[in-house]
Amino acid sequence: MALKYIDEYRDGALARQLLAQIKKRCAHLGPMRFMEICGTHTVAVFRSGLRPLLPSTMELVNGPGCPVCVTATEDIDKAVWFASQPGVVTASFGDLLRVPGSRTSLAEERARGADVRMVYSATDAVDLAREHPDRHVVFIGIGFETTAPTVAAAMVVADRLGLENFSVFCVHKVLPPAMEALLSSGEFHLDGFLCPGHVTTVIGAKAYEDVARRYRMPCVVTGFEPLDILQGLLMLAHQCAAGDARVEIQYRRGVTWEGNTAAQELMARVFRPADAVWRGLGLIPGSGLAIRDDWARFDAAKRFSVPSLSVREDPACRCGDVLRGALRPTECPLFRKVCTPQNPKGPCMVSSEGTCGAYFKYHYDGSDPDVEEKY
Repeated sequence: MALKYIDEYRDGALARQLLAQIKKRCAHLGPMRFMEICGTHTVAVFRSGLRPLLPSTMELVNGPGCPVCVTATEDIDKAVWFASQPGVVTASFGDLLRVPGSRTSLAEERARGADVRMVYSATDAVDLAREHPDRHVVFIGIGFETTAPTVAAAMVVADRLGLENFSVFCVHKVLPPAMEALLSSGEFHLDGFLCPGHVTTVIGAKAYEDVARRYRMPCVVTGFEPLDILQGLLMLAHQCAAGDARVEIQYRRGVTWEGNTAAQELMARVFRPADAVWRGLGLIPGSGLAIRDDWARFDAAKRFSVPSLSVREDPACRCGDVLRGALRPTECPLFRKVCTPQNPKGPCMVSSEGTCGAYFKYHYDGSDPDVEEKY
């Protein structure tokens, strides 16, 4: 299926053809559980109305592919601590502002008078530092391999400009180690991964080779339009039927096997692998990025004496279980009752890629018998 224009990826006739092929292939297979690792996939599946159209034997499980959601409470608390420091401007992407920490959030601190700015890129934060030489700008560096190169590039720009009032609190994470952590936990069975298109444009499809080989796990790198997702699911079903476990690229218009080597080199220049704590998954070796020692002048954690913080988790919030795919949002006792987008109790309800937010907005409960006629 070779498509050129964006509207072709929302073609109902082609979607029905792919669904028919999926159902034909699944007719001779047992139950299959595929994890859409990426929060953008989760939202796209719901928004497109695909979930109720799939065969009953094909289950989609959400995963830890929302960088805001997997950020540990301790790191949220540290971001809030930076905002409390005199003379500091704390800059962050919008989703992070409303994520609850142990006691407060960046948004609440801004309401109390802290100088917290929402930015659209790390270079926006560099611009803030240039515009306010009397203030120190701390950018909260969050995201997977998609955003990490842009933060590295911002640090290179700050270095070239000789800025001494700009630093990054780095909480970047990388996906493949988290996939391995999920599989090695033995908590539940998976039959394949829908791998994220945007992350893989940077790291390349080869990044999943170890996961596929070591765990006999089919992996298909998939785009985010409805037909992308359906084709990715069909490719996974074909692998399951053939007993294969390899990495395939559905999203060929954006992804290559090697990835963006220039972006990889830029990340390697500024960052080094580090252990990182993930919400719901705990400490995962080599799953984070830390700022290299020769760039320490831009490392906010080293520029400031961050105290040891007392972290307090909300025991009723089940975001950690949702991120592991062990619990559906509708099974959380807070969902829709106490936890809503207007009053989020956890990051999965805050982020635009959050599974709880997607369920809240799009969840189909099976009450409409004519749903197939609508798509």
